[in-house]
Amino acid sequence: MSGPSDFQPSNPALKWIERRLPIFGLIHSSFVAYPTPRNLNYWWTFGAILSMMLALQILTGVILAMHYTPHADLAFKSVELIVRDVNYGWLLRNMHACGASMFFFAVYIHMFRGLYYGSYKEPREVLWILGVIIYLLMMATGFMGYVLPWGQMSFWGATVITNLFSAVPYFGESIVTLLWGGYSVGNPTLNRFFSLHYLLPFVIAGVVVLHIWALHVAGQNNPAGVEAKTEKDTVPFTPYATIKDAFGVSCFLIFFAWFIFYMPNYLGDADNYIPANPGVTPAHIVPEWYYLPFYAILRSIPNKLAGVVAMFSAIIILCFLPWLDSARTRSSKYRPLAKQFFWIFVVVCILLGYLGSQPPEGIYVIAGRILTVCYFAYFLIVLPLLARIETPRPVPNSIADDVLAKSKGRAATAASVMLAMVVAGSLLVGGTQNAKAEEGGNAPPQQKWSFSGWFGTYDRGSLQRGLKVYKEVCSACHGLSYVAFRNLADAGGPGYSPAQAAAFASEYKIKDGPNDQGEMFDVRAALRTTSRRRSRTSRPRAQPMAARRRPISR
Repeated sequence: MSGPSDFQPSNPALKWIERRLPIFGLIHSSFVAYPTPRNLNYWWTFGAILSMMLALQILTGVILAMHYTPHADLAFKSVELIVRDVNYGWLLRNMHACGASMFFFAVYIHMFRGLYYGSYKEPREVLWILGVIIYLLMMATGFMGYVLPWGQMSFWGATVITNLFSAVPYFGESIVTLLWGGYSVGNPTLNRFFSLHYLLPFVIAGVVVLHIWALHVAGQNNPAGVEAKTEKDTVPFTPYATIKDAFGVSCFLIFFAWFIFYMPNYLGDADNYIPANPGVTPAHIVPEWYYLPFYAILRSIPNKLAGVVAMFSAIIILCFLPWLDSARTRSSKYRPLAKQFFWIFVVVCILLGYLGSQPPEGIYVIAGRILTVCYFAYFLIVLPLLARIETPRPVPNSIADDVLAKSKGRAATAASVMLAMVVAGSLLVGGTQNAKAEEGGNAPPQQKWSFSGWFGTYDRGSLQRGLKVYKEVCSACHGLSYVAFRNLADAGGPGYSPAQAAAFASEYKIKDGPNDQGEMFDVRAALRTTSRRRSRTSRPRAQPMAARRRPISR
């Protein structure tokens, strides 16, 4: 359903290319002249947001792969060094790690929007199934990526999830051995997961192309759930949908940036900052938040094979949704009962996610079983039953009629918005005025905050006192393995001069070498400089502050 394109390039070189490969005409018909329903709301912008997030994940992932070391002994340290030593490595890592969560957040909204407005119904069945395939590939890619930092939760998460395949009759143990590359999770497992994690995003990109192709063949659904009949029902994709998508993407990027710069580890697990240790099992092993509903379904069934089947069935059942819901009316906007059950289903999914994060004991197990039954009942009982018994409200004859019906209620909406703006403005003005004491007219003391970056600096005195405490007390047991001595004199750091940092480093001895005899030897640490060249047998470097570590006294 690409739009009629009359694109004719004026440049002779473009004309030559267009006659032999009409790529510019294809782009024009697909992304400029493509007819878009004029009643699309902002929930439809999540398609553009997902395209942007996929491109961002691939770009940051390729750059991170240039610095990552897929080895069980070096993977954890390589990730830490990316953050600390690579230029803007902290930003790339945060963008990629938080980007995975934002990707799934956007895809869940995209899927719930499709469920609510019936975007899986005829003639868009293939479009919906391709979307489910993309979701499955995303889950596999995200799981393998979570293993790569090789922290405690990465290692044990990989152990638990890969062990699920052992429940497969006859071939289960062989599948697990193939995934592990041995008889336990180790270096071959990490190499396999790194290779697949690098490959699968490009597979996802290929399926996304098919997804968009199917979208252009069947046409976009819309909130009214009626097909476009005349030119009055549609507008060109550019500039109308393009500007709307750009605004939605911009708002999403602000939300995304908040996590990157202010709370990059909020959605992660603290145990993953502990290097993987096969001899120490975490007290509570949980996957990333976007897997939690299915993890809760898995744990709610005592039998291992039945739990695995239920977990995968919870996703595969989405492929059969076009045939499970046979109602003629697409949009739940005109189906009162379907709308109520849809929001109940959303609550069930959120509660399953919460239960997946809790230990599998007591009331959590019972609640998980009840909600698992509710999850499958929505698809297997509620939707087929509603298609037979529900009487929907009248549907607009065309998209244009739906737009005209909306315009009648815009006056009341505008009045509500104006009232809200007046209230917010008055609160803002009142909040910006200085509070005065009731007697004397003196302003109360203000709290001064200290930030690192544009708004100020760290309290360097506190940082220096903290370093002194570490040196005298904490270093007996703990090392700062990834902090170099030269960092003490960095701008924005504790505020030491190069001479003070060099004096601090001189108290430590580090291993260097090998020398000409092939032996390692001890030298005093010093700050790395570029002003002079050191000999091979004497080249003290800015080694980590964990170079001298004393045993724990008991």
